Amino acid sequence: MKRRIFLIAGLVGILALLTGCTEVNVPITSESEGFWNSYIVYPLSQLITYFAEITGDNYGISIVLVTLIIRLAILPLMIKQMKSSKAMQAIQPEMQKLREKYSSKDQQTQQKLQQETMALFQQHGVNPLAGCFPLIIQMPILIGFYHAIMRTEEIAQHNFLWFDLGERDPYFILPLVAGITTFIQQKMMMAGNANQNPQMAMMLWLMPIMIVVFAISFPAALSLYWVVGNLFMIVQTYFVKGPELKAAKDGGNKK
Repeated sequence: MKRRIFLIAGLVGILALLTGCTEVNVPITSESEGFWNSYIVYPLSQLITYFAEITGDNYGISIVLVTLIIRLAILPLMIKQMKSSKAMQAIQPEMQKLREKYSSKDQQTQQKLQQETMALFQQHGVNPLAGCFPLIIQMPILIGFYHAIMRTEEIAQHNFLWFDLGERDPYFILPLVAGITTFIQQKMMMAGNANQNPQMAMMLWLMPIMIVVFAISFPAALSLYWVVGNLFMIVQTYFVKGPELKAAKDGGNKK
């Protein structure tokens, strides 16, 4: 089981490396070559430019609109991923009992543990890898949009609200909002998870800090994308995990 999870994690990592770490500083044009540029980054760049043109050359509003369109397009995948994660959380107590029952590290006991674990998954209709595949599909789209923002030259020539899209936010408001909304979104995702491990608790704080650090260095256009995406995720999580959030809030009030 762990091998399968590590395999999926490895594939996601390779995908991120292949799509996200090349040509990030090279402007995207109709002459850009390669499948990644021609069929993902350039169409997204054109979509940003199109909405900018119909909104009075306002690239800030265009980034907001395209972010919302992309988030809506991948919404079914994200809901499926969240439901799969929720199903896995629900059976964590039973999985913990199995690990305690078959705590011996000899091969025969570990094989028995795997068999019992698979039977538990089948009993509850849970696929432990179901949450990974939507993530694999989402990543090229989200990384492609990041590239489109970074590599569309017109964006850097415009401003929005108080900041230039191609420069850092001079008042660091967007980076801070990006960090705060990342924290809120992750906190909502973890609500109702009584078996939260220390690593997840650490990521609750580490990820927002990393986002703030990156956002301070990157163009404000990218921070705007992060903020809008986070706000969408907060609303989405509220509707998908509403009962859990209410239960977690009521439990906190009783204490």
